[in-house]
Amino acid sequence: MSAREKLVYECSACGVQAPKWAGRCADCGEWNTLLEVVAQVRAPARGHMAGAQASRALDLKDVTSSETSRRSTGLSELDRVLGGGLVPGSVVLIGGDPGIGKSTILLQALSSMAAQGGALYVTGEESLEQVALRSRRLGLNEQGLRIMAETCLERLLPGLQQEKAPIAVIDSIQTLYTEALTSAPGGVAQVRECAAGLVRYAKQHGVALFLVGHVTKEGALAGPRVLEHMVDCVLYFEGESHERFRVLRAVKNRFGAVNELGVFAMSDQGLKEVTNPSRIFLSREGAPVAGSAVLVTWEGTRPLLVEVQALVDDSPLGNPRRVTVGMDHNRLALLLAVLHRHGGVSVHDQDVFANIVGGVRVSETGIDLPLLLAVYSSLRNRPLPADMVSFGEVGLSGEIRPVPNGEERLREAAKLGFRSAIVPISNQPKKSPGGLQTTGVRHISAALAAVGT
Repeated sequence: MSAREKLVYECSACGVQAPKWAGRCADCGEWNTLLEVVAQVRAPARGHMAGAQASRALDLKDVTSSETSRRSTGLSELDRVLGGGLVPGSVVLIGGDPGIGKSTILLQALSSMAAQGGALYVTGEESLEQVALRSRRLGLNEQGLRIMAETCLERLLPGLQQEKAPIAVIDSIQTLYTEALTSAPGGVAQVRECAAGLVRYAKQHGVALFLVGHVTKEGALAGPRVLEHMVDCVLYFEGESHERFRVLRAVKNRFGAVNELGVFAMSDQGLKEVTNPSRIFLSREGAPVAGSAVLVTWEGTRPLLVEVQALVDDSPLGNPRRVTVGMDHNRLALLLAVLHRHGGVSVHDQDVFANIVGGVRVSETGIDLPLLLAVYSSLRNRPLPADMVSFGEVGLSGEIRPVPNGEERLREAAKLGFRSAIVPISNQPKKSPGGLQTTGVRHISAALAAVGT
């Protein structure tokens, strides 16, 4: 170690540096994340600050703007999540569990876009032969699709400039390293500096970049949190690798709506688009069963119908269990307290299990009313009508509050053949779409009465 270098401790979660080791990061609060690294000492800036040229500000009304041109990826569901297509000069970060289909969907998209003007796939994890084998197994068109194996940023950027491809995929950002740092690839400093170099190149040359990111065991993107702030769009692949259906969700998008969903089905020919996901998530057969309700949720710019299931059973434990899949665990506990206090229905000695069918995760409050109806149906062992949908937020005083886009949700339900709906009174339209019979309720007791107490 040279005289100009010194050792510091850097947090692998947030990137903050500390002069000495501690069990817990003082900045983000994570435990056992401080790693020993060599501090990079930069030379002092030349020249005097007084001689620097000042930046100029403009009146906002004088700034001209033009309609952003977008390029289709060849996959309509991916275009939807991106906000209508890929914007030149944008940087998109896509993460997900291993084997869920990140490389597959990007290879499919590049194959489609390569025919429109060239595309480059940069692999740092697989060999060129492995990528070629996957492409031929999927039956993709390889015309105009270039491929490069590189992990060094100082060699990658000149290669990108030489290829002049308008679209490129970097698979993955955790495998890149810059020779300006001595830490290993995948470290906080390496990921931050490599991402900064790629973002700078994309903005200067108008190249659209896809960055593939690894995830931690908790499901968050590995590396510093600043990585998500640097890029224009962050996409997450959700679902299990052993399940057929996968959901691509936008959690950040500077060029479109967040929480937009794209639904895909994995097959031996790669990922296939699911143009009507509501029919997939509502593939119920046979007679209606207790504990099942249909929710009309709003994801991004479109309504989506999903099935909410609840199972209420006698608990052998002194502390009954509350288990959720696809929804907030704390929200279930809150709603059960409201059901007891304002609905007169107690499940304090019952185990309650709640699930969203199909691997979808719902975070909006419109799930409150269908979830309580499903819990009540399972407790009383009374199936809800098979042609009924519901949505609505439940307040702590038992009131049913409205949710956004109520009329669009009802139109989607009517289009799929549903005949009745229980909705907040403020979301009840003057004229129901498609002959759908709507029941507006103000309180949880009225909702329970509408399904028969």
